[in-house]
Amino acid sequence: MNLEGTVAMVTGGAVRLGRALALGLAEAGCDLCIHYRTSASAAEATAREARTLGRRSATAAADLSDPGQIDQLFEAFDANFDRLDILVNSAASFERIPFEEATPADWDAAQALNLRAPFLLTQRAAARMRAVADRPGSLGEPRAPGVIINLSDMAGVAAWKGFTPHGVSKAGLLHLTALSARELGPDIRVNAIVPGPILPPPRETGDETDWRRKGGRVPLRRTGDPEYVAHAALFLAQNDYVTGATVHVDGGEHLLPGGRNG
Repeated sequence: MNLEGTVAMVTGGAVRLGRALALGLAEAGCDLCIHYRTSASAAEATAREARTLGRRSATAAADLSDPGQIDQLFEAFDANFDRLDILVNSAASFERIPFEEATPADWDAAQALNLRAPFLLTQRAAARMRAVADRPGSLGEPRAPGVIINLSDMAGVAAWKGFTPHGVSKAGLLHLTALSARELGPDIRVNAIVPGPILPPPRETGDETDWRRKGGRVPLRRTGDPEYVAHAALFLAQNDYVTGATVHVDGGEHLLPGGRNG
């Protein structure tokens, strides 16, 4: 897919990894809808930076754990854009909860945001992607498929202790990626990225010595950078013959028994 002139929605696109994904797409030629929940000023700052690259950019607030607000998000999107080519499901929670202490509310909260929301977003995005009848292909084909990219994490691949509700939701997202790729092809491609030690988890101090130690446990012996994940997203957006794939951007962490949590 040639990304020049396309439109992307990035959930959780205001801060951290979502911001890097949004700006990476903008640099490649995408106009942006930047979703946020509470980070309004950060979302607008990301939008302004995208505009300096010559891209149209709008922000939209929604609590994605509420299906009604997902509908409102797309209403806001439709008010600003007349096409959707790329959806990046980046917004997520990351809660450490001891197995014995996890409550039904903890379970439901993880599934609602990390699994149900990407499913509902994918449904609504697919309808808009299929409405684009003349999308140019990157190699001269008459049209290229729309693209959905899901962000999972290592807790969905390895059996991390202390992350059961979260890990199950992220494992489910990987299976949803495969199912969506089968259901929505050939019009729409669906792939996943599993980042490794790219950024310290939210609410952690990110102590430099401890963070470097975590990176030293993976085969490449270092932590990564959000730009590495943005590069993977660009590959998945541009390569029209990849669907149902999971790309690990983790320095080889997935090769370790139990990952860094094991």
